[in-house]
Amino acid sequence: MTEYDAPPAAGPAVQLAHHELVQLLDRRVWMPGSRLPGERALATRVGVSRSSLRQALTRLASEGRVHASAQRGWFVSTDVVSEPPSLLKSFTEIARERGLRPTARLLHRTVRPATYDESARLRVAPASEVLEISRLRGLDEVPVCVDTTVLIRSRAPGLETADLTDRSLFAVLEEVAGIRVTRSAYTARADGADPALAELLGLPVGTPVLVGEEVTCDPQDVPVLLGRAVYRGDAYRFEATLHRSAD
Repeated sequence: MTEYDAPPAAGPAVQLAHHELVQLLDRRVWMPGSRLPGERALATRVGVSRSSLRQALTRLASEGRVHASAQRGWFVSTDVVSEPPSLLKSFTEIARERGLRPTARLLHRTVRPATYDESARLRVAPASEVLEISRLRGLDEVPVCVDTTVLIRSRAPGLETADLTDRSLFAVLEEVAGIRVTRSAYTARADGADPALAELLGLPVGTPVLVGEEVTCDPQDVPVLLGRAVYRGDAYRFEATLHRSAD
């Protein structure tokens, strides 16, 4: 059985539909995150009945290639950003390890006073100047994340003018300021996409998103930056290894 064949129990029409759809997906006829044509048009394109097409789509869904959305049809699954346990890696590093091309579009770069919460977490005086950088991150041109970083301005003044297009902020930070990050206290929670976020990520308003927030420190355990990344729910997976206490 080839990697494109459906299970042996499936009829020839289902196997044909599965094979044709996999080839179309591999050629990126439809980009990750995009909606597939309607079932009638899709069945005609691959030359099978709608019932055979549905079985093939179900198989593709079990393989993680597509997913169904109630009342909206079938969608191409988005390439997933997966953060391995206990390893601090940038979005750029994770993407490249998976053979994907990371992209970044600068949304804004602003110098402003720190909020009370930010000053406490960064361990600086209230209203100290911080640099806020917000970027739309993508994988192979598909937007998957809005990434916002807040840094102490005096620690990394070079970031105010540095080219951040398609580059790891960790790498740029080390390059322009000599600061290396080594630890991150990370939390994740679910939320719904508001209108502005939905427009940036190409999602309907209210679509589930995953919000990751972190405080990142240098080798001396001094806070360097605060990060907030909001991912499409279908484009992010956080992995962790959990151990049960001996007690």
